[in-house]
Amino acid sequence: MDHETVFQFLEACGERGEPAVLVLVCAVQGSSMRNPGTVMAVGQDGSFAGSLSGGCIENAVVAEALDAMSKGKARIVRFGAGSPYLDIKLPCGGGLDVHFEPVAADAQLGRACAASISARQSFSLVRSDGALSHHARWHAPAFDAQSGDLAFGYWPAPLLQIIGHGAGVEALFRLARAFGCLPKVFTPDERVISALEAERAWVHRLSHADRADMLDGDPWTANVFLFHDHDWEIALLERALGLPHFYIGAMGGRRAHAFRSEALGARGVSKEAIATIHAPIGLIHSSRDPQTLALSTLAEVIRAYQTTEFEAAIG
Repeated sequence: MDHETVFQFLEACGERGEPAVLVLVCAVQGSSMRNPGTVMAVGQDGSFAGSLSGGCIENAVVAEALDAMSKGKARIVRFGAGSPYLDIKLPCGGGLDVHFEPVAADAQLGRACAASISARQSFSLVRSDGALSHHARWHAPAFDAQSGDLAFGYWPAPLLQIIGHGAGVEALFRLARAFGCLPKVFTPDERVISALEAERAWVHRLSHADRADMLDGDPWTANVFLFHDHDWEIALLERALGLPHFYIGAMGGRRAHAFRSEALGARGVSKEAIATIHAPIGLIHSSRDPQTLALSTLAEVIRAYQTTEFEAAIG
């Protein structure tokens, strides 16, 4: 999910009137740390954003990018197994086909990609007839080694709405932000509000339990409920279940979930919708300290994000 940084870097190069090279993994043979569609950008001074490996090939990639920039011509280079770089090996034993696309000294491509990311819209990089362009919709991954044509789609990063109170809210916010999610906090907890506002967090004060109208959603939204007092969550859960989302989870054991299920059912929420709530929350059940709870929850959220068929969700 580091493509946002890459396209911001590409946009910044263009804004300064500097050329750059967009580097894109087209195909993977065997094991690899990164998947097809992974991007990296290299500036004219050799600075770069993103990575294609754990540091094994980045120096060679930068050198190749600068050479492609000087010649002004796109190319595909194999790294790892089967590569002409005999002295550069991938410890995983795999091979990467990497596309190098010189980008003119304008911000058009970077700006278009950055705008899609800012608007939380899916988009694609498509290369056809010798030109790489931004497309304002998602394309399934495709690569033709003979023609060099390719298409790779990108989803928005997870929007993580954290609704609750206590130290677990703070821990999850910090972990999610470090990971690259977009976290928003809704809480009645004044101590949490004070702590997170000092960190320039997006935080909304919940004045009472039925203020559910401030919650929003899109197909890339996860909702995490971390209330110890479960009366707080019922109206908010009902609202979240009715909005687009890919994940909803709620803290508490079986008794707590039985209470919320009965309360939601009484408000007309269907059994099918209630069954989609992840409870107990997280991959590590009975997590009791805030840091473990945050890690357990974020791991479950990211697993759901990576396995959701978003193309079906958006039609």
